[in-house]
Amino acid sequence: MTTRLGSRARIGAVSVLALLLAGCGIRATEVPTNFGPAPSRVRCSLAEPDVSTQAARGLPVQVFLLCGSSLVTVDRTVRVPDGAADSERRMLVAQGLLDQLAAPPSPTEKEAGYSTDVRGGITVSRPRPGDPEDTLRLSMAPDSLTSYALAQIVCTFSDSAAAEGDGSVVLGGPGADSPRRYECTDEVRARPGSKEPPSKDAAGE
Repeated sequence: MTTRLGSRARIGAVSVLALLLAGCGIRATEVPTNFGPAPSRVRCSLAEPDVSTQAARGLPVQVFLLCGSSLVTVDRTVRVPDGAADSERRMLVAQGLLDQLAAPPSPTEKEAGYSTDVRGGITVSRPRPGDPEDTLRLSMAPDSLTSYALAQIVCTFSDSAAAEGDGSVVLGGPGADSPRRYECTDEVRARPGSKEPPSKDAAGE
């Protein structure tokens, strides 16, 4: 009899507790809950190809954008006329890559955290007499660029048809300074803000 009364008392207490919780707007549960909304998209990750950046027909390329504290690749296209000579094709690809780097990221890319530090209006020209034949002369001196922008340009060029395909690119500016050979390393891709692309004087190559 005592045991039955004790069980009823416990059941009653649980019922009262459930009513109190319901009255406070708290739903009783036996499973721990995680507070806060789930993120709508993982940063630095595009779940699907961004159709808006692939709408134009052209040569498929990849450019390096910033996301968080590192460089990541995204797909782009650049227009190169059929039948262009190799030297002309190389310059067109280089200019197209610069233009793509300077273009604002698409809404999908912005939502995923992508950005660029390369400013518009930078142009590329052919090597000067005495420069290595694979030199790309920029309208801005490379050492006047931010470390982020320089890393984006070096890594994008060195991984494209604008360079020799050995992980490096020879860049010069509009002045008389000798061009330099820059490398895109794992450290540069991981920390473009604090690790500038290593370089050496390319004169005489």
